Formats: sequence, C-alpha cells, structure tokens
Amino acid sequence: MLFKVEMDVNVPLDYDADRFDALKQAEKARFQELQRAGTWRHIWRVVGQYSNVSIFDVDSNGALHDILMSLPLYPFMTIRVTALCRHPSSLHDDDR
Repeated sequence: MLFKVEMDVNVPLDYDADRFDALKQAEKARFQELQRAGTWRHIWRVVGQYSNVSIFDVDSNGALHDILMSLPLYPFMTIRVTALCRHPSSLHDDDR
C-alpha cells in the first residue's frame, strides 16, 4: 500500500542542541534503513520549512503507524497521511 506522508517538525527553541543533533543523526539512520528496505520510497523537502513529503510502501495502515512512531523525531512531528492508489490514466503500469 502506498501512502503520502507529510511531516512537519517542531522542536522547542530551548531544546538541548546536543540532544537534538543526536536525534537528527538517529532519524537519518532510521530513514536510510527504511529507504534501503524499500519502505520509505521517496522524500522531498518542503522549501522554507522544517518539513518533508514522503512516499511509503507498506503492507498495512498498522505497519505505517508503527514505522512513524519508531522515528526518533516522532515526538516533535505533526503528521498527515493520505492513502494512494494508481490512477487509471497513468502512462505507467506500475506505481513509480
């Protein structure tokens, strides 16, 4: 199942900088693990914001929920999820 996931990160300004750097490194490692597995298909930055738009390929709603909750920056995120399916007018036979 494909999902568009929009993530906005809002870290308090007084949050410890070293701890935040460690969380960002952990987030990057987790992202790369999921990307290598083919689960986190795409990621794009949103210009001018600490946000991204991503495409996930997972087996179920529950699987996506578990993945999102496992992200180190999850406690600081506002997340919006949209389920996707192939459009019948697409020139491609797959979901690329």
